[in-house]
Amino acid sequence: MAVTALVMAGGKGSRMALSEEKPLLQVRGKPVIEHVLAALKNAKKIDSVVVAVSNYTPKTAKLLSKLHVSVIKTPGKEYVSDMGYAVRALKLQTVLAIGADFPLITAEVIDAIVGHYEQCGKPALSVAVYMETKAKLGLSGKYGFELNGKHVVPAGINVIDGRRINEDELDEEIYVSDRKEVAVNINTVQELRIAEELFSEKHSQS
Repeated sequence: MAVTALVMAGGKGSRMALSEEKPLLQVRGKPVIEHVLAALKNAKKIDSVVVAVSNYTPKTAKLLSKLHVSVIKTPGKEYVSDMGYAVRALKLQTVLAIGADFPLITAEVIDAIVGHYEQCGKPALSVAVYMETKAKLGLSGKYGFELNGKHVVPAGINVIDGRRINEDELDEEIYVSDRKEVAVNINTVQELRIAEELFSEKHSQS
Protein backbone atom coordinates (compact mmCIF):
# COMPACT_ATOMS: atom_id res chain seq x y z
CA MET A 1 0.00 0.00 0.00
CA ALA A 2 1.59 3.27 -1.14
CA VAL A 3 0.92 6.02 1.40
CA THR A 4 1.27 9.76 0.83
CA ALA A 5 1.76 11.94 3.90
CA LEU A 6 -0.12 15.23 3.63
CA VAL A 7 1.15 17.77 6.15
CA MET A 8 -1.44 20.44 6.89
CA ALA A 9 0.39 23.77 7.18
CA GLY A 10 -2.00 26.35 5.76
CA GLY A 11 -4.05 27.41 8.78
CA LYS A 12 -4.14 30.85 10.38
CA GLY A 13 -3.03 29.64 13.80
CA SER A 14 -5.28 32.34 15.25
CA ARG A 15 -5.58 30.71 18.69
CA MET A 16 -1.95 31.59 19.48
CA ALA A 17 -2.07 35.30 18.58
CA LEU A 18 1.56 35.21 17.45
CA SER A 19 3.19 37.05 14.58
CA GLU A 20 5.06 33.92 13.47
CA GLU A 21 3.40 31.29 11.28
CA LYS A 22 2.61 28.26 13.45
CA PRO A 23 4.59 25.70 11.37
CA LEU A 24 7.68 27.87 11.92
CA LEU A 25 7.46 28.02 15.72
CA GLN A 26 10.81 26.98 17.13
CA VAL A 27 11.08 23.84 19.23
CA ARG A 28 14.66 23.25 20.34
CA GLY A 29 16.08 25.50 17.66
CA LYS A 30 14.17 24.06 14.73
CA PRO A 31 10.78 24.92 13.16
CA VAL A 32 8.17 22.46 14.40
CA ILE A 33 7.30 21.44 10.83
CA GLU A 34 10.87 20.19 10.35
CA HIS A 35 10.40 17.75 13.24
CA VAL A 36 7.28 16.42 11.50
CA LEU A 37 9.02 16.15 8.13
CA ALA A 38 11.98 14.29 9.67
CA ALA A 39 9.66 11.69 11.22
CA LEU A 40 7.79 11.20 7.95
CA LYS A 41 11.04 10.85 6.01
CA ASN A 42 12.18 8.06 8.34
CA ALA A 43 8.82 6.25 8.45
CA LYS A 44 8.97 2.95 6.57
CA LYS A 45 5.29 3.07 5.62
CA ILE A 46 5.35 6.56 4.06
CA ASP A 47 6.22 6.67 0.37
CA SER A 48 5.97 10.40 -0.36
CA VAL A 49 5.33 13.68 1.41
CA VAL A 50 3.50 16.82 0.31
CA VAL A 51 2.73 19.88 2.42
CA ALA A 52 -0.49 21.89 2.13
CA VAL A 53 0.22 25.62 2.45
CA SER A 54 -1.92 28.71 1.83
CA ASN A 55 -1.75 32.49 1.58
CA TYR A 56 -1.63 32.49 5.39
CA THR A 57 1.72 30.66 5.45
CA PRO A 58 4.02 32.22 2.81
CA LYS A 59 7.15 31.94 4.98
CA THR A 60 6.46 28.25 5.49
CA ALA A 61 6.16 27.80 1.73
CA LYS A 62 9.50 29.58 1.29
CA LEU A 63 11.20 27.29 3.81
CA LEU A 64 9.77 24.20 2.12
CA SER A 65 11.11 25.39 -1.22
CA LYS A 66 14.59 25.60 0.30
CA LEU A 67 14.16 22.10 1.72
CA HIS A 68 12.98 20.78 -1.67
CA VAL A 69 9.69 19.55 -0.19
CA SER A 70 6.65 19.24 -2.46
CA VAL A 71 3.82 21.66 -1.69
CA ILE A 72 0.26 22.31 -2.76
CA LYS A 73 -1.43 25.66 -2.23
CA THR A 74 -4.86 25.32 -0.63
CA PRO A 75 -7.57 27.92 0.12
CA GLY A 76 -6.63 28.05 3.81
CA LYS A 77 -10.23 27.59 4.97
CA GLU A 78 -9.84 24.93 7.65
CA TYR A 79 -8.21 21.53 8.18
CA VAL A 80 -10.85 19.19 6.74
CA SER A 81 -11.73 21.43 3.80
CA ASP A 82 -8.10 21.98 2.82
CA MET A 83 -7.32 18.28 3.22
CA GLY A 84 -10.15 17.41 0.84
CA TYR A 85 -8.98 20.06 -1.62
CA ALA A 86 -5.44 18.65 -1.67
CA VAL A 87 -6.54 15.02 -1.94
CA ARG A 88 -8.82 15.83 -4.90
CA ALA A 89 -6.34 18.12 -6.65
CA LEU A 90 -3.48 15.63 -6.40
CA LYS A 91 -5.72 12.58 -6.95
CA LEU A 92 -4.19 10.94 -3.89
CA GLN A 93 -5.08 7.40 -2.90
CA THR A 94 -4.04 6.34 0.60
CA VAL A 95 -3.31 9.50 2.59
CA LEU A 96 -1.99 10.12 6.08
CA ALA A 97 -2.98 13.68 7.00
CA ILE A 98 -1.15 15.26 9.92
CA GLY A 99 -0.87 18.76 11.31
CA ALA A 100 2.45 20.58 11.04
CA ASP A 101 2.57 21.09 14.81
CA PHE A 102 3.54 17.71 16.29
CA PRO A 103 7.10 18.29 17.59
CA LEU A 104 7.45 14.89 19.28
CA ILE A 105 6.08 12.70 16.48
CA THR A 106 8.34 9.82 15.44
CA ALA A 107 8.65 7.45 12.50
CA GLU A 108 7.78 4.56 14.80
CA VAL A 109 4.46 6.12 15.83
CA ILE A 110 3.58 7.01 12.24
CA ASP A 111 4.30 3.45 11.10
CA ALA A 112 2.10 2.10 13.91
CA ILE A 113 -0.79 4.33 12.81
CA VAL A 114 -0.51 3.29 9.16
CA GLY A 115 -0.12 -0.34 10.19
CA HIS A 116 -3.35 -0.17 12.18
CA TYR A 117 -5.11 1.37 9.18
CA GLU A 118 -3.88 -1.45 6.95
CA GLN A 119 -5.20 -4.05 9.39
CA CYS A 120 -8.59 -2.48 10.19
CA GLY A 121 -10.02 -2.85 6.69
CA LYS A 122 -11.96 0.43 6.87
CA PRO A 123 -11.62 3.33 4.40
CA ALA A 124 -10.85 5.89 7.12
CA LEU A 125 -9.04 6.07 10.44
CA SER A 126 -8.92 8.87 12.98
CA VAL A 127 -6.31 9.01 15.73
CA ALA A 128 -7.58 10.02 19.17
CA VAL A 129 -5.82 10.51 22.50
CA TYR A 130 -7.04 9.68 25.98
CA MET A 131 -7.97 12.90 27.77
CA GLU A 132 -6.23 11.45 30.81
CA THR A 133 -2.97 11.33 28.83
CA LYS A 134 -3.27 14.98 27.80
CA ALA A 135 -4.18 16.04 31.35
CA LYS A 136 -1.12 14.30 32.80
CA LEU A 137 1.02 16.32 30.41
CA GLY A 138 -0.68 19.57 31.43
CA LEU A 139 -2.57 19.82 28.14
CA SER A 140 -6.22 20.57 27.49
CA GLY A 141 -8.38 19.03 24.79
CA LYS A 142 -11.38 20.21 22.79
CA TYR A 143 -14.06 18.35 20.86
CA GLY A 144 -13.82 15.29 23.10
CA PHE A 145 -16.15 12.32 23.07
CA GLU A 146 -16.76 9.11 25.00
CA LEU A 147 -15.39 5.83 23.66
CA ASN A 148 -15.72 2.59 25.60
CA GLY A 149 -16.21 4.51 28.82
CA LYS A 150 -13.15 6.72 28.33
CA HIS A 151 -13.00 10.39 27.40
CA VAL A 152 -10.90 10.86 24.26
CA VAL A 153 -10.06 13.79 21.97
CA PRO A 154 -9.13 13.82 18.27
CA ALA A 155 -5.38 14.13 17.76
CA GLY A 156 -5.39 15.77 14.33
CA ILE A 157 -4.00 12.76 12.47
CA ASN A 158 -6.10 10.84 9.95
CA VAL A 159 -5.66 8.14 7.34
CA ILE A 160 -8.13 7.95 4.47
CA ASP A 161 -8.70 6.29 1.14
CA GLY A 162 -8.51 9.39 -1.04
CA ARG A 163 -10.50 7.72 -3.80
CA ARG A 164 -13.53 8.00 -1.50
CA ILE A 165 -12.97 11.59 -0.37
CA ASN A 166 -16.26 12.80 -1.88
CA GLU A 167 -18.44 10.36 0.05
CA ASP A 168 -20.52 12.02 2.77
CA GLU A 169 -19.89 9.32 5.36
CA LEU A 170 -17.14 6.74 5.59
CA ASP A 171 -16.87 3.82 7.97
CA GLU A 172 -14.15 5.10 10.29
CA GLU A 173 -11.83 3.31 12.68
CA ILE A 174 -10.90 5.19 15.86
CA TYR A 175 -7.31 4.47 16.88
CA VAL A 176 -6.82 5.59 20.48
CA SER A 177 -3.31 6.27 21.72
CA ASP A 178 -1.75 7.13 25.05
CA ARG A 179 1.49 8.26 23.43
CA LYS A 180 2.72 11.76 24.14
CA GLU A 181 4.01 11.86 20.57
CA VAL A 182 0.43 12.26 19.33
CA ALA A 183 -0.93 14.01 22.44
CA VAL A 184 1.31 17.05 22.02
CA ASN A 185 0.45 19.49 19.29
CA ILE A 186 0.85 23.22 19.55
CA ASN A 187 -2.24 25.42 19.71
CA THR A 188 -1.34 27.71 22.61
CA VAL A 189 1.75 29.37 24.06
CA GLN A 190 1.44 27.05 27.07
CA GLU A 191 1.47 24.00 24.78
CA LEU A 192 4.59 25.36 23.08
CA ARG A 193 6.30 25.60 26.47
CA ILE A 194 5.22 22.06 27.42
CA ALA A 195 6.44 20.77 24.05
CA GLU A 196 9.85 22.34 24.70
CA GLU A 197 10.06 20.68 28.12
CA LEU A 198 9.01 17.25 26.85
CA PHE A 199 11.36 17.49 23.89
CA SER A 200 14.24 18.21 26.27
CA GLU A 201 13.27 15.23 28.47
CA LYS A 202 13.01 12.93 25.47
CA HIS A 203 16.46 13.79 24.18
CA SER A 204 18.15 13.77 27.58
CA GLN A 205 16.95 10.17 28.03
CA SER A 206 18.06 8.98 24.59
